[in-house]
Amino acid sequence: MQNRNVTLLSAAQALLFTNNVTLIALNGLIGYQLAVDKSFATMPVTTQIIGSALLAMPASHLMQRIGRRAGFLVGTLCGFVGGAIASYGVYINNAHSMAILCFGTFILGIYGAFGQFYRFAAADAATSDFKAKAISLVVAGGLVGGIVGPALSKWTRHLSATEFLASYISLMAFCVLTALLLSQLRIPKTASATTLSAPRSLSEIALQPVFIVAVMSSAIGYGVMNLLMTATPLAMGICGYPYNDAANVISAHVIAMFLPSFFTGDLIKKFGVLQIMLVGVALMFVCLGVSLSGVSVAHFWWSLVILGLGWNFMFVGGSTLVTESYRPEEKAKVQGLHDLLVFCMTATSSFASGLLLKANGWAILNYVAAPFLIIVTIAMLWMLMQRRATLSTAQ
Repeated sequence: MQNRNVTLLSAAQALLFTNNVTLIALNGLIGYQLAVDKSFATMPVTTQIIGSALLAMPASHLMQRIGRRAGFLVGTLCGFVGGAIASYGVYINNAHSMAILCFGTFILGIYGAFGQFYRFAAADAATSDFKAKAISLVVAGGLVGGIVGPALSKWTRHLSATEFLASYISLMAFCVLTALLLSQLRIPKTASATTLSAPRSLSEIALQPVFIVAVMSSAIGYGVMNLLMTATPLAMGICGYPYNDAANVISAHVIAMFLPSFFTGDLIKKFGVLQIMLVGVALMFVCLGVSLSGVSVAHFWWSLVILGLGWNFMFVGGSTLVTESYRPEEKAKVQGLHDLLVFCMTATSSFASGLLLKANGWAILNYVAAPFLIIVTIAMLWMLMQRRATLSTAQ
């Protein structure tokens, strides 16, 4: 049953990220066409992430009440509705299109809020020594999105009279397929656990160093990744490169995000979660170096591939580390808070992405990311030293 659930959740992750990567490839470009002020070209990306941020906590609590499967099916219904609204906004192509598109991507963001819990659902139903591997394998499902999403956007681009309309309509079909898969899940609803100690408040849990470092890794990893990824299709367009080049770069980036997940769990088990998170931060710094060294297609391609690898180690590591911060009866509120903070950072970075690119250019966008990476590096090194000191004392 454990393997069956991980397989189904990984497949659902693949379909979720097929939708997400299609939107990554399209939203900035469509937003640029529809926005009167081009600084707000990335607004459809931002509203999608805001939808995910606002619903992260409610989605987690809803699933605690009605179960994972029912909650995930509610999420896919939101995805279908959001895809329909976004498609309508693109279809009418008038003064209201941008607002309707943003509302549609906001609803699609709710689908993403539920979908982000696929990895936690796999961990909850896994044995303790399989948790990191379960999270890693579910995240690996996004690899399919990296291949199918950009290919789908290129193939469907001119299938309708309105450019990219068929691409948005295809999102609805993937939501239906996701619902069929998720209906086969068999994750028992966890009974409320009893504990002899007094229940802890959310603030008490959130002030634990292990929670803080886990969220910093996940949120900063996601935020920096989204800052650069969202701006890349626009930056490449400004440099005069055709859409197909940008789609290929995004495809390579998303493959790099998820391909390592087939072995990230094993690396965490072998070397330790903090060590792998630190490797992720180091890769992020390498990405910035490549980005700042030139603006050829090869520079964009390599910087985003390295960015994807760094994100994987930081996000899978952070998601694994946060499971150490809560008791079974606390998981809904803690997982929800973790993802809420991740999405808040991601929404901020996507909104800032368009503004920074237009006002200051591609180089400044990369420099902005560096201080955040320095802060999270210090936090990880501090916790690593604390754990080693504790281990030495115990021995």
